[in-house]
Amino acid sequence: MLFVEPLLFFCVCMCYNQTMYEIKNRIYLDFDKTQKSAICNYLRSIVKQNLDLSSGDILNKFIDDEKYYLKLNASRFPFIAEYIDNAQFLKDSVDYINECIKYYRYKEKQRPIIQAQKEFEKKKRKFLQEVKMSKENPTKKQIYYYDKLCKRYNVEKKDIETLSKLDIKNEIESILNEHSDDYKIID
Repeated sequence: MLFVEPLLFFCVCMCYNQTMYEIKNRIYLDFDKTQKSAICNYLRSIVKQNLDLSSGDILNKFIDDEKYYLKLNASRFPFIAEYIDNAQFLKDSVDYINECIKYYRYKEKQRPIIQAQKEFEKKKRKFLQEVKMSKENPTKKQIYYYDKLCKRYNVEKKDIETLSKLDIKNEIESILNEHSDDYKIID
C-alpha cells in the first residue's frame, strides 16, 4: 500500500503541475518573465501565510499593501502601478491565488501519507544497514571498546571471531543498558 500511494501522489502532483503551468502561461501576459515570477512568488507566500482567508481577501490584502507601498514609492513591484486596478490583472491574480490555495490544501492533506512514507523509508534504511553490518567483521575500535567494557563491568567475553559487526554492537548496547544504573545520580 505504501508503494501505491507515492505513485498516486506523483500522478496527482503531475496533474497539479500541469494546471499550475497552464495558469502561469496565461496570466500576466503584459509582464516580462522576471516580473511575472516575482509577483507569483510573492502571491504564493501570501497564500501560504493566510491559507485560512478566501481568495478575495488575499487579493484585497495584496492590493491594499501594494497601493500603500506605491504611495510611499517603496513598492517591490513598481511596474504594477499602471495595472493594479486593471480588471485583467485582478482576474489573473485571483486565478493564481485560487490555484495556490488548491496546492497548499492538497499538500496539507498529503502530509500524513508523506510522513508515513518517510517513516517506512527510515525503517527500511535501518534494516538494510543492519543486514550489511551482520555480514561485516567488527572494527578494531568496536573490539577494543567491547574488551574495555567487559573488563570494567566484569562481564564474560564472547568469542569475537564468530561475532559480526552487528553482534558486537548489540553486545555493547546490552552491556551499557544493563549497567546504565551506574550512571544515574541518586539523591
